[in-house]
Amino acid sequence: MPEDRKVIRRARVVALVVLVLLAVGAGRTVMSRMSNATALETGTAERARQYVKVAVPKSDAAGQTLTLPGTLQGYVQSPIAARASGYLKRWTRDIGSRVEKGELLAEIDAPEIDQQLSQAIAAREQTASSLGLAKSTRARWEALRKRDAVSQQELDEKRSGEVQAAANLAAADANVERLRQLEGFKRVVAPFAGVITRRNVDVGDLIDAGGGAGRILFTLAQTDPLRVYVYVPQAYSQLVKPGQEVSVTQAELRGQAFRGSVARTAASIDTATRTMQIEVQLPNREGQLLPGAYVQVSLPLQSSKALVIPSSTLMFRGQGILVALVDGEGRIRLRPVKVGRNYGETVEVLDGVSAADRLVMNPSDSLGEGDQVTVVPAKPEAGTGKKPA
Repeated sequence: MPEDRKVIRRARVVALVVLVLLAVGAGRTVMSRMSNATALETGTAERARQYVKVAVPKSDAAGQTLTLPGTLQGYVQSPIAARASGYLKRWTRDIGSRVEKGELLAEIDAPEIDQQLSQAIAAREQTASSLGLAKSTRARWEALRKRDAVSQQELDEKRSGEVQAAANLAAADANVERLRQLEGFKRVVAPFAGVITRRNVDVGDLIDAGGGAGRILFTLAQTDPLRVYVYVPQAYSQLVKPGQEVSVTQAELRGQAFRGSVARTAASIDTATRTMQIEVQLPNREGQLLPGAYVQVSLPLQSSKALVIPSSTLMFRGQGILVALVDGEGRIRLRPVKVGRNYGETVEVLDGVSAADRLVMNPSDSLGEGDQVTVVPAKPEAGTGKKPA
């Protein structure tokens, strides 16, 4: 019947449309899944790729500079003590004062020494009087001996008495001189030119001439030139020689470097620290540097002509010290190296690399032999637009 045929035809059309829609939806789903799979595969490969930065060994033609800490000291630094006991009468120089050799620093009131000197002078006069009597007695007995009025034994006794009186006078003179010198010690003077860095006494203090740190009155330091004592590691001890110029810097004095020279070395290695002590002499005519300041001493070392690589390229594993090289195909090659002196940011390599090798910087612990890597291009230097050589 015509109506049934129309219904069947419509049903077929609807079924065909539904099938087409289903086919389009299925194709879209398949294409989406294929695209996602491709993107996932690409992303996985991209994330699995290792990117590394490389550095090239450089020749140590210009040499290296070894920087070590040090402390400034006065060329001559001495505590000033008293040789005479008493009370401090007055002091004439305070901390920061520049004094010349022989300049008065303080005076001590010591009446006991004054009385001892007066007593010694009186005793000396008594001894001198006894010597005069002994001389006149000996002369009279010699005259009597010529007339055989006295025996030779008696004359010898008188001569011996004169000798003893002369010896007693010499002892009395020595005692007077000792006390006069002790009297002079009541004046405390500067033994050399310098700067007073410490004053430990005030007027009225009891000064004891005995031993111990309590008898220190002043501390005097010569500030031009200064000394710097530096301890050089054993690995560099053979490269430091007397007369070698050095540069001294202080953090508080930015942009300023002071030139000095190695005055002397200990010429031996301390077995406890494995270092060699050196003394640097540093001119300080302007007085900018102060004794006791912490400084950095830079020692230029002679070139060893060996290759130098960044310390960040070293790998410490069970096989020893290694470096990771990137070959022409972008694969990792682990190679053992023999290192020499350590300069801090760089290290000297004696064997294992060449000047043309590309070394991985900051290699990860997972980096292994044969790994495929991608070298990150070096960034151009600021202001030049060029890549560093």
